[in-house]
Amino acid sequence: MKDYDRALPIALLRAREATLRPFRKELEKIGLTVQQWRVIRALAEGEALSASALSEMCVLMPPSLSRIMKNLTERGLIERVEDNDARRRMVRITAKGQAKYDAMSGQAAEVYARIEQAFGAAKMEQLLDLLVELREAVERDVV
Repeated sequence: MKDYDRALPIALLRAREATLRPFRKELEKIGLTVQQWRVIRALAEGEALSASALSEMCVLMPPSLSRIMKNLTERGLIERVEDNDARRRMVRITAKGQAKYDAMSGQAAEVYARIEQAFGAAKMEQLLDLLVELREAVERDVV
């Protein structure tokens, strides 16, 4: 077995926490969690989405997403949209939610730029490509 510090899940978790730390600081200023931001960001593209689509896009378990959607709805950041399929829960961002997105998107771009500058643009692209390749290989051959 590999040393604990060289275990892939631990290395990925540590990299995740290190990269999320500066985002969390900015999100705290506007009253959002990282998970709430992922939902707002996904909906900010303008299209109403189903809970199942949001769950997949935002990498959130359905029970967690339900709590997040309830909170964001109560705060007036997202709203339910009628759908032809009554079994499907569709939501979209509200003007208030869009304002939260607008307040954070510039800050997020700055954080991304600082991370990319520290790590290197070419290495960042390579890392992202490798992570996609790793996920696809594991989903195809291991899961």
